[in-house]
Amino acid sequence: MIIMRVKLNGYIVLLLVSLAFAGFLIPGVMAAGNATPSASPGGNVSIDDLIAKNPDALLIYSGAGLKKPMQAMGSAFTNETGIPVVFNFQGSGALLTQMDITHKGDIFVPGGTADYKNAKEKDLVGEPEYLAYHVPMIAVQKGNPKNITTIEDFAKPGLKLGLGDIKATAIGAAGDKLFKKLGIDGDVEKNVVVRAATINELVTALNAGSIEASLLTKDQIDEKTMDAIELRDVNDYVLIVPISVTTFSRQPEKSQKFVDFAASDAGKAFFKKFGFPVYPDEEYQDVQP
Repeated sequence: MIIMRVKLNGYIVLLLVSLAFAGFLIPGVMAAGNATPSASPGGNVSIDDLIAKNPDALLIYSGAGLKKPMQAMGSAFTNETGIPVVFNFQGSGALLTQMDITHKGDIFVPGGTADYKNAKEKDLVGEPEYLAYHVPMIAVQKGNPKNITTIEDFAKPGLKLGLGDIKATAIGAAGDKLFKKLGIDGDVEKNVVVRAATINELVTALNAGSIEASLLTKDQIDEKTMDAIELRDVNDYVLIVPISVTTFSRQPEKSQKFVDFAASDAGKAFFKKFGFPVYPDEEYQDVQP
């Protein structure tokens, strides 16, 4: 696979797409089962195999940046109701593609409403509830050695940037909107050394020192390992996290129970625990889904 990626990039893309049609998750995808809270299979996980091994479980497509609160919520939900759940964590755009191809799974929780709206247009999901906010922030190496003070500094020559994939991640799409509005998208792109499929990969790259700055979300900021700078007019770029039952759910009543639990105060408390502002919040009242 790696050799083909180097020599025949176009063909490797086609091969990966064909695997997606077969119901496979590409390498690096994590699925976590809360029927047994400690279960956390990883690597190449087939959607069909995941369903076959967990026939009574709800299959939840969740943005990778929501992993911590969603796993904790899933365990609590299972303990309270006896209904097991399993997760497919990836970038929201990648999840949308999988849902569109397989028409399998029960619940969709993307990192922002743009991917939900795309899913709604494809008749893949029902009506949403809203859980929390993804608040974009500038993240830099500890001590801010590059002296970055504003997002415009992302256009300075020589800076090593890591950004989310525009089509795969909610934060990547939000960043693209921001850079284009400021007219710096071309110069920013020259500095990008990593385009990650999930926001979690950006955190890892920043902590490892392979990038010098990134656009992350408030919940991903670890003050022990990185510094953060707030964006001006941030409400123009804040993302709202929606949740909805899929239109092809095998267990729509149980799925709705999970959605209702997630949207309750008890469910939203898991987002608050992991650093997310929960919906609704007066500070972000101007942000519309």
